[in-house]
Amino acid sequence: MLRKKAASLIPGGAHTYSKGDDQFPELSPHSIVKGIGARVWDVDGNEFIDWGMGLTSVILGHAYKPVVDVIKKELDNGVNFIRPSFIEAEVAEFICEQIPSAEMVKFAKNGSNATTSAVKLARAYTGKELVLRCVDQPFFSIDDWFIGNTDISSGVTKETQLKTKRFKFNDIKSLEDVIDEYKAKGIACVILEPAATDEPIPGYLQAVKDICEKEGIVLIFDEVVSGFRFHPKGAQYLYGVTPHLSTFGKAMANGYSISALVGKKEIMQLGGLDHDKERVFLLSTTYGGETHHLRAAQKTIEILNQNDYQVTKHIWGVGAKMKDAYNQLAKKYAIDNYTSLVGVDCRPYFYFKDNYLRTLFQQEMIKRGVLVQAIVPSYSHQNYEVNSTTSAFDESLKALAESINNDTVAKDLVGSPVKPVFRKYN
Repeated sequence: MLRKKAASLIPGGAHTYSKGDDQFPELSPHSIVKGIGARVWDVDGNEFIDWGMGLTSVILGHAYKPVVDVIKKELDNGVNFIRPSFIEAEVAEFICEQIPSAEMVKFAKNGSNATTSAVKLARAYTGKELVLRCVDQPFFSIDDWFIGNTDISSGVTKETQLKTKRFKFNDIKSLEDVIDEYKAKGIACVILEPAATDEPIPGYLQAVKDICEKEGIVLIFDEVVSGFRFHPKGAQYLYGVTPHLSTFGKAMANGYSISALVGKKEIMQLGGLDHDKERVFLLSTTYGGETHHLRAAQKTIEILNQNDYQVTKHIWGVGAKMKDAYNQLAKKYAIDNYTSLVGVDCRPYFYFKDNYLRTLFQQEMIKRGVLVQAIVPSYSHQNYEVNSTTSAFDESLKALAESINNDTVAKDLVGSPVKPVFRKYN
């Protein structure tokens, strides 16, 4: 009933396409009531182990008490005022001490705002228009400069679509070729995730930076996902390459809505008041400086910094365990050519030969009390969650193997298979 009601009131049935009905099996729970730690409960009272964790945003666990406590404290003092809160400058200084590329910072509420503002700033700084974005990485922004360069470009002007060009990750020649082809038209920036589903090969990120500096192009790292998950100081710290601008969000505040654009003062100050150049209307959001979410970010990052980065080590370790368990079981049931769990240990993803197999696997996991699209480890995924999920892997992969061997995958699936978000038609 709630599923139909949501679909009739909300385009797509959810406020994020990745949470839509076309991304999950028909038997999946539609509406969640609460989450605690690494578990969630639906409206019917069913409990599930959660491996999505707010689309990678919840790094400590749902309703993590130390973060909730600082939020409650700020709520009693009010969260949004006629002038900036003192907390804005305090947390800005904290971020600048934390992130290698941060000489100045501007807060917002979602990653799209931050990345689009980075692109605008790069265009203003260089006086050029073209954007080069990594084609192998799935998402940068809801805004036209990116969406117009995907299969779901309806509503974006042709002129805007032509302003964004593509290059391949871990392929320096691909970047060199596209720069050679378009530099006469004026390239403002190169934007990529420093690490996403795969890590950068040695020397790749530095080579990208060297080319950008040689050609006068602004280098932007989209760390909305990698930031704070790969390392508390960002993937840029982990891999030793500092971009000109970078963006953060997701795990920054353990699921609470805050993002950040950070970068070199020379570029960032164009969005400020202390220069005599043409003004850049950078980020101006009513809710960007909300005190409770700034405190949530500060507290989350403080926890990530503790005990020699204990949380980071934990999530990398959990991801490695899950990959090993899944791939051994896929081999046990002789379906390792149909599916595997691959990618970086702190955020592994599933490979399936097709979406019928993917959906049937998710369906079987749901039957066993596990919600899983990918593996997004959090600090709350402890031995119970790891062991329970491994048992569910075993039973679900056994069922998947039987369906494959009996050629009944489509028959055994209830409803339609999941679909890619970026597709031209429904």
